[in-house]
Amino acid sequence: MNIGFVLFPNVTQLDFTGPLQILHRMPGAETHILAKSPDPVPSDCGLGLVPTGTFADAPDLDMILVPGGFGVVDALADGETMDFVHKAGAAATYVTSVCTGAFILGAAGLLNGKKATTHWAYHHLLPLVGAVPTEARCVRDGTTYTGGGVTAGIDFALQIVMEISGQNVAEGIQLAVEYDPAPPAHSGHPSTANAQLLAAMEKRYADPIEAMRSAISA
Repeated sequence: MNIGFVLFPNVTQLDFTGPLQILHRMPGAETHILAKSPDPVPSDCGLGLVPTGTFADAPDLDMILVPGGFGVVDALADGETMDFVHKAGAAATYVTSVCTGAFILGAAGLLNGKKATTHWAYHHLLPLVGAVPTEARCVRDGTTYTGGGVTAGIDFALQIVMEISGQNVAEGIQLAVEYDPAPPAHSGHPSTANAQLLAAMEKRYADPIEAMRSAISA
């Protein structure tokens, strides 16, 4: 199975590396890290991500995975990136995204009428790209999978492995990476965050949300 990960500048690296760490262990998986050029792609935390191939020389993909990040706004305006996602996604069996990567899928016409999720702060914008907002850490609609924000990519990838390769394989991978989360605080979702924290974070995301809205509407 050829799995293509789409990179663009200012991608959130964990949106990409979390699922990569899981999916590359799936039996029969061949992972391809794809970008416009072979040059390292800067992530939003300063880590350079090195593609293994370019959009132009990508193989036919059985699965396409689009991560998110603040760079999504610029990616939506990049014709080469959007054209690749549209064509590769239309031909792939599995169409997937993590976090705000859902907006790239949606803008490429790949989420029309599909149930989908994304980062909690942007969830209400999903109808703007034709998706049906659905509250869950991972949402499956046929062979379209979307994950919530950032760390949800690990859960999302394990669900994909479970659906494709079975529960035993998924559990083996989970044990191999010792994915046994025990956070020191329980504020990872608006439903568990206190009101003061949530208000502060909503204020912080106000400008990025409007930037996303404008990019989608452009």
